[in-house]
Amino acid sequence: MTINSEQRDRIASGQGFIAALDQSGGSTPKALKLYGVDESAYSNDAEMFALVHRMRERIVTSPSFDGRILGAILFERTLDDSFAGQEAARFLWEQKKVVPFLKIDKGLEDEEGGVQMLKPIPGLEDLLARAKAKGVFGTKERSVIKANNAVGIAAVLDQQFELARKVLAAGLVPIIEPEVDIKSADKEAIEAELKRGLLERLDGIDASTPVMLKLTLPSVDGFFAELVAHPSVLKVVALSGGYSRDDANAKLARNPGVIASFSRALTEGLGAQQGDEEFDKALDASIESIYRASIA
Repeated sequence: MTINSEQRDRIASGQGFIAALDQSGGSTPKALKLYGVDESAYSNDAEMFALVHRMRERIVTSPSFDGRILGAILFERTLDDSFAGQEAARFLWEQKKVVPFLKIDKGLEDEEGGVQMLKPIPGLEDLLARAKAKGVFGTKERSVIKANNAVGIAAVLDQQFELARKVLAAGLVPIIEPEVDIKSADKEAIEAELKRGLLERLDGIDASTPVMLKLTLPSVDGFFAELVAHPSVLKVVALSGGYSRDDANAKLARNPGVIASFSRALTEGLGAQQGDEEFDKALDASIESIYRASIA
């Protein structure tokens, strides 16, 4: 199945960043609380997800959500929902020229060997076909590395690349995300082992069907330059990983060729109680700061 070439060009050569709007079951209560919606505002998952969808819809329909945004990562529930009366993925591309991605992982296994692997993804083939039919360009799948354990890191990467090949076979572009815990005492050493493992496996990916990488901002500035330049990498994006927006932007600006894919840092300062003018102004300031760091 073919990749949308216009969307691929937008990601490859566009100026901007990717908005991570894929808060799922575990992260949604915290995201809502930061947005000013307490747990007392909902009594079940359906109500909770409706509230976070309203937040996402307010973000993507804002005039501030503009050409500075190259792509947006959606949660699976959002795929079947709508923005401004139009299917979510199609709204992003047709109304905003924002390339839609889908979070396909089902969360993390318990930590073992210093890492958290992906849980099984039942119905993967059907999910990928459904995403493709709805106009999704790519996927995102997140693992976590907490310790410098070469065996554990290799296991994470083997699992990620096996899944990436299935995504590529479905005509979508995978975002491989082996997040490194920013609190790890071995963070710099983990990143060295991770980069070695990524480069080794990327050499087995056909450059005509490249993958994307989503990585924790590195301890050493410019450390991912070889990954940015690799012919089998369409784009390297960075997660904020728990850093404040100011800290994440400062670190990002010191890593040429890497762009943001922020979630919590993007929505920092936004509130459910804000009027539209105040909300749009706060979102515009957030987007502009992340945009500037991404093109620095």
